[in-house]
Amino acid sequence: MVIHFDPKHCLPSSYELPDSDDTPVDNEIQNWIPNLLLMMLALAWSERTDWFFGVDMGIYYDPDQPAVVPDGFLSLGVDRYVGEEGRLSYVFWEEDNIPPILALEVVSKTYGGEYKRKKALYADLGIRYYAVYQPNRRSRRQRQPLEVYRLENGSYQQLEGEPFWLPEVGVALGRDRDRYMGYEREWLYWYDEAGNRLPTPEDSIQQERERAEQERERANQQQAIAQQAQERAEKLAAQLRALGIDPDEGE
Repeated sequence: MVIHFDPKHCLPSSYELPDSDDTPVDNEIQNWIPNLLLMMLALAWSERTDWFFGVDMGIYYDPDQPAVVPDGFLSLGVDRYVGEEGRLSYVFWEEDNIPPILALEVVSKTYGGEYKRKKALYADLGIRYYAVYQPNRRSRRQRQPLEVYRLENGSYQQLEGEPFWLPEVGVALGRDRDRYMGYEREWLYWYDEAGNRLPTPEDSIQQERERAEQERERANQQQAIAQQAQERAEKLAAQLRALGIDPDEGE
């Protein structure tokens, strides 16, 4: 009798692990920043099923260690959809040990080790890109508003030139000022290689509104043309009748 032993069967599943660290965010903006990035990818990659973007979700890399919880992270080469309930957390041994390719930390009022402890841990996990964003302008005295690092030979090297191009991902990450969820402020956005910002949900809604308005204008123009043609026909018919000619003869 041959016994096949799979060590993964002895590891806890995502259903047995906490799905976050229960650390509250400073405010709703801190949660909306990564959610906007998720929504943009959902539009840009609507036909793809080989990616996952987690927001405030625990990443388990060692069954003997607590989860690390970035504000946002992106993984490629994994299933976009996992069951009807979706992922409860991101568990390495359930994802073929594929680490996220990008981790994002939005710096809160209380420093959470974004520039040291988490940075070192993400490097150890093999996360290719690490982004740190300072949403509060008053906290930008000694740091850049957005810092993006690339893992090189086991350590992170800071990139230059915003928006920061991520070739393995096929998008760039950068900042811009616009309106989202009713707030006019600076947000993080995805860009293409030429530096053009990818559409947001609000962009798509506005484009649809403009398209609908153009369709209404076109329909109104066609109706006006038809009305003018009808008026010209009626005027000509009246002129013919005045000359004793019945325009309806021969129909």
